[in-house]
Amino acid sequence: MERGSVTTPFGRRAMTLGMLARQIAAGDSPPKQSVDKWKLFRAVCEAKSEIGVSDRSLAVLNALLSFYPGAELSSENGLVVFPSNAQLSLRTHGMAGTTLRRHLACLVDAGLIVRRDSPNGKRYARKSRNGAIGEAFGFDLAPLLARADEFRAAAAKLAAEQQHLRRVRERLSLCRRDITKLIELSREVIPDADFQAFETEFHALIAGWPRKAPVGVFEALLEKLATLRDILTNRLEILLNSQKTASNDRQYGWHKQNSDPDSKFESEPGLGKGEGACLTDNPNQTENAAGTRKPRHESLSNGPPRPPNSFVPPTAPVERFRREIPLPAVLEACPQIADYGPSGRVANWKDLMTAAIVVRTMLDVSADAYEEACSVLGYENAATVVACILERADQITSPGGYLRDLTRRARLQTFTIAPMISALNRARRASMPMAVCHAT
Repeated sequence: MERGSVTTPFGRRAMTLGMLARQIAAGDSPPKQSVDKWKLFRAVCEAKSEIGVSDRSLAVLNALLSFYPGAELSSENGLVVFPSNAQLSLRTHGMAGTTLRRHLACLVDAGLIVRRDSPNGKRYARKSRNGAIGEAFGFDLAPLLARADEFRAAAAKLAAEQQHLRRVRERLSLCRRDITKLIELSREVIPDADFQAFETEFHALIAGWPRKAPVGVFEALLEKLATLRDILTNRLEILLNSQKTASNDRQYGWHKQNSDPDSKFESEPGLGKGEGACLTDNPNQTENAAGTRKPRHESLSNGPPRPPNSFVPPTAPVERFRREIPLPAVLEACPQIADYGPSGRVANWKDLMTAAIVVRTMLDVSADAYEEACSVLGYENAATVVACILERADQITSPGGYLRDLTRRARLQTFTIAPMISALNRARRASMPMAVCHAT
């Protein structure tokens, strides 16, 4: 830009460094650059919060652009418009003169236009003999052309931020709906649970939900609501998994009921050939703590015998028999049980109990015998005993009878699982050198 084109304001208005900088910047636009004035005006309207102008100021800018001939802003054709205040007032729908002057000053301060004042302060242009405009005094639109890329970038940035804000608010609405529905579902399927704390926290969060706020406020609120939703979802997922486990137990463990209490599988005629030999002379009788003999079904229950085809939940396990052996120790002593776990492995106690139900069915251990063992030993210990029986299945004639006898001894508190695990570990260590010798 030629420094001679810098003009100072007419009248009492003082020249400032800001005015000088804006005039210099306006002259730095490429001479052949052109842009559609209405597309540029739309970008300025979208970025008005970044630029710092009001909608009334933009109405005045719209009127100024309407005085520019042609649809393309180009420095080759001149960028100065020189309408009078009366004409501008008409095109701004009757805006008052004082209001018009105030918004023109706002456009100048925002760097959207530059004043080109004449010596007497009037707005006019000199034309050549052929009608072409030579020198003009009025409002220069060159800053719009020079900052066109800046306005487009600001408009795109604000549009992206608005879209992100809309998405966050949509996710907030969905999260709020999800939490409401999950609390209702939880109350329906777990009526005894206390959800007052969740409801209190939820209402406290949504009570401070602002109508208009920066996107960071909504993101922080969304994070808290999402955490609350995850907690409710996890509780329902735990309930669903427990129902599936119970369904699998009924499918694989308790579907085989023996209606004949005197059958071979239920009477368990003997306990084994080696370790775990028969402890009573009569397989249909057991011995109590006083040394007297009574029928087996009386020794295995504290009340009348249960109907063979009905499911009765096991009684609470004896206090002494809690989980005795760590799971890694059980798997080390009883590696065969892993083949019957989900996906061919046992990763936790739940997998071990599932595998034990499958092995119990395979060894023809009755459901009543296994239920009795679970009620006395506990589910984890009963599964551990089944895993031990599987390791010695070739030495035990009647796995069901052996399990019933161990249950009876557990009731009398004369049986623990640790010696069984130790014996299996010793047997495994003793068999390892023999296996090496055979391999050699």
